[in-house]
Amino acid sequence: MSETTGASYASAGVDIEAGDRAVELMKEWVKKTQRPEVAGLGGLGGFAGLFDASALKRFERPLLASATDGVGTKVDVARQMGVYDTIGHDLVAMVMDDIVVCGAEPLFMTDYICVGKVHPERVAAIVKGIAEGCVLAGCSLVGGETAEHPGLLGPDDFDVAGAGTGAVEADRLLGPDRIRKGDAVIAMASSGLHSNGYSLVRHVVFDRAGWALDRHVEEFGRTLGEELLEPTKIYSLDCLALTRTTDVHAFSHITGGGLAANLARVIPDGLHAIVDRGTWTPGAVFDVVGKTGRVERLELEKTLNMGVGMIAIVPEESADAALTTLADRGVEAWVAGEITDRGDHATGAALIGDHAK
Repeated sequence: MSETTGASYASAGVDIEAGDRAVELMKEWVKKTQRPEVAGLGGLGGFAGLFDASALKRFERPLLASATDGVGTKVDVARQMGVYDTIGHDLVAMVMDDIVVCGAEPLFMTDYICVGKVHPERVAAIVKGIAEGCVLAGCSLVGGETAEHPGLLGPDDFDVAGAGTGAVEADRLLGPDRIRKGDAVIAMASSGLHSNGYSLVRHVVFDRAGWALDRHVEEFGRTLGEELLEPTKIYSLDCLALTRTTDVHAFSHITGGGLAANLARVIPDGLHAIVDRGTWTPGAVFDVVGKTGRVERLELEKTLNMGVGMIAIVPEESADAALTTLADRGVEAWVAGEITDRGDHATGAALIGDHAK
């Protein structure tokens, strides 16, 4: 560029027209997420997303629940594979499955997509995945932001984050106060790694093992990339269905920190959760990561979900009903443990036994 030519946003690397094109491409997908509370209000492209709060009149005392999250370094796997329409499922799961833990119904979500260069079709594919995830979670995608950061990110680099809001009746709020000695710990199977621990996983398979994403891994029955990109399971509607058929006391979303640490977050003082490893066998990906990287079991268990994506704590007499509800919805679940007195344990959760289903 000549020194006499004036600078412009485009010459600095930001393409406004490409951003506008991305918005047009994503509109059809966002429309599919509309709940009645957002239909006809504003629309994509406004400064703020709108939600008709009069819908909360059906609550006696509505409590709003909110959460925000991203999907971590899993986005790098998507970038390398050139697959952009599944990472949004992960984003919705990480946000809305946190919200449903307290018994809240997911209402709406916003997203933030940061890119080095706007490729309209690529951004639209990311939003398509987010929209599909919102449908699975029962919430509306009411808005978001796509930011182009040339010089800060490479042309093909991107990251995603999101925030969501839900509502729960105050007297139906779930959590530690409801948990009692003798309650059953119901485990719900994960779809794989979900969206946690990818820094460890990537270090093992890329840096230590030197594997390529197109490598066929016999234990997976597919390529490494396909396994790593498996979307995070969205449990929101399954959990809400459980609250309608069963006296649920608490949920725990198994994310960063693993099963024991996340379960401990909902255990009240004086009680302890005991989970028997022998009640299930983790998927092949966990065994492969452990053996390939010579990762100690305790390190795996505090980093990865080890095959359990969500926990429900219910009265012992309600366990069978809970399992029936989940089975009817196609969710693999089992009784994995129980709530006991603290005894010699510190308040929290412990894993016992070996993985040998």
